[in-house]
Amino acid sequence: MRRRAALAGLLLLTGCASGPSLETQGEVTEAPGDSKHLTIGSAGFTESDLLATMYALLLNEAGYKTSMLTVANRELYEPALESGQIDVVAEYAATFADWLNAKTNGADAPAVGSPDLKATMTALRKLATPRGLTVLDPGRAVDQNAFAVTGAYARQHDLKTLSDLGRSGLEVRLAAGDECVQRPYCEPGLRKTYGIDVTGVDPKGVGTTQAKRAVQNGQDQMVLTTTTDATLDEFGLVLLADDKHLQNADYIVPVVNRSRAGSKGVTGALDRLNDVLTTADLASMNQQVDSWRRLPEDVGRTYLEDKGLLK
Repeated sequence: MRRRAALAGLLLLTGCASGPSLETQGEVTEAPGDSKHLTIGSAGFTESDLLATMYALLLNEAGYKTSMLTVANRELYEPALESGQIDVVAEYAATFADWLNAKTNGADAPAVGSPDLKATMTALRKLATPRGLTVLDPGRAVDQNAFAVTGAYARQHDLKTLSDLGRSGLEVRLAAGDECVQRPYCEPGLRKTYGIDVTGVDPKGVGTTQAKRAVQNGQDQMVLTTTTDATLDEFGLVLLADDKHLQNADYIVPVVNRSRAGSKGVTGALDRLNDVLTTADLASMNQQVDSWRRLPEDVGRTYLEDKGLLK
């Protein structure tokens, strides 16, 4: 795999042309491209680095040359994907659908991402196609919002799901971002969908060390984190299952620039990872990087070799 590309090239993005005109929305006339040198994008956090690394390794195995480009801001890397400066990126189905929807229809447009994966994917592809983007099928790995309590608290009150917590009648102070009081997946959803008595939101962020410690020491009873959080064990925390599907379907989906990377050679190589990667696998790899200080390339390569995807 080639060395990671410099960020300077993205300074030119504001002058770059995007994908197909939205006036021809839904029309795809260009054949899928098969460029032999592909740029893989990463959003700069551990999980994104891991996915980008594994995409690159699989594409190398399939005969492509790759480089990697880290762009932490979706406002920059999505136009780069449309223009072909980035060819492949790992995205999250519901989040990306809502982002493209806001970009296309305005910030006040009704959300199209939902807990329904099929509906979310349909909406996402409808928005992505006229921009010259192809969204591959989702695999089994999903990184969505999740809620955790201490293992001791769960055992004491016999809690395995958020429904269990609602039925318990327990008062719950929630460690989360300050936006939680308004977001439908957070405090309002916990009340409406599960009947959980949220007495307040402690604004310590989503899955931060500070938030987890507040639950660990009993200051708060539950923390908002994600399903691939790699450090829950370190704080004695366990996830409560979202058994009524409050959270959106943020399954991991590869997104490619159709004119450069829409060929069966590219999509077939990426689909090999989607066929095996699970949420638990991704959480384990995040832990190896974040807690064990292993390099994403080493972790990703070992995983792919263990799954028989690399020689």
